[in-house]
Amino acid sequence: MTTEPIRDTRAMLAGMTPSLDATEYLFCTTNDNALAEQAAPLALGWFREDEGMSLILSANQANHLGFNAALSMRRITLTVFSSLEGIGLTAAVSTALTRHGIPCNMVAAYHHDHVFVPADMADMAMQVLMDLQAAST
Repeated sequence: MTTEPIRDTRAMLAGMTPSLDATEYLFCTTNDNALAEQAAPLALGWFREDEGMSLILSANQANHLGFNAALSMRRITLTVFSSLEGIGLTAAVSTALTRHGIPCNMVAAYHHDHVFVPADMADMAMQVLMDLQAAST
């Protein structure tokens, strides 16, 4: 495993090695502080916005907590250790998915980028990303 983050666009794409998570996730939001406090420890990620707390929860957790979200998504982790200063990975991934009519929601974390796609399009998205990786080597 690389210990230094990769900054070069082509190297990030060549090493992205997408990995599909089996869990289905929902993007949820709430202005209810008590519900946000209950949900935050369960969330894969959360972000405080002016409109309320946005959370990424497993579909099971979201449903259990009473969130009403229609779009079930799957997470694809780009396993390359991409630099926070890297340029082009998000753009290349989202452009490739757009060409195939696949919506995506990108979440960048410290070590990896994560691509959330509609659950029913996850296998197609994986193929698109593997093709993009192969074309970049």
